[in-house]
Amino acid sequence: MLNVIWLALIVISIVVAAVNGRLDAVNQAAFEGAKTGVTVAFGLVSVLAFWMGLMRIAEKAGLLDVLARLLAPLINRLFPDVPNGHPAMAYILSNMSANLLGLGNAATPMGLKAMEELQKLNPDKQHATPAMCTLLAINTASITLIPTTMIAIRMQYGSAHPVEIVGTTLLASFGATAVALLLDRWYRYRHTRRLK
Repeated sequence: MLNVIWLALIVISIVVAAVNGRLDAVNQAAFEGAKTGVTVAFGLVSVLAFWMGLMRIAEKAGLLDVLARLLAPLINRLFPDVPNGHPAMAYILSNMSANLLGLGNAATPMGLKAMEELQKLNPDKQHATPAMCTLLAINTASITLIPTTMIAIRMQYGSAHPVEIVGTTLLASFGATAVALLLDRWYRYRHTRRLK
């Protein structure tokens, strides 16, 4: 469906530009956009490679295991219907650890694997379980300690102080996560009352 929407937007913009005699402006904007996209991507690759390397070093040094052990009691409370030791828990912990460090690109595959494992526990394959909804809420809002992608973009565009957003990002992501968890708990409560 999203592909159809994008295609419609592109076709409509080309038709409107042709009708108004501005097809050259659309052509120029398309090439400028492509050029900017490549430039930003190269800047992001270097910073993400650096952070992914640090993440790998942290993993080899056992830092991620320590972080996972620190988060485990919280995760067990957030996901009470997932058995201890289930592979989904490991993926959830890895996903949250990567999100905490602002590595959303690295967190995505772990989040997808966590959903895959949670689906194995799902008795009704057509509907999401409460644990799946909780993971989605946490993953979408996720507290970010170091917004590496935004720092990289700010560096790419020559910001004088690219890391000055860390405090506000932490505050905003903490607030978003708190609201997401409150809503998740409220929906869980309503769901369990409805089942009784």
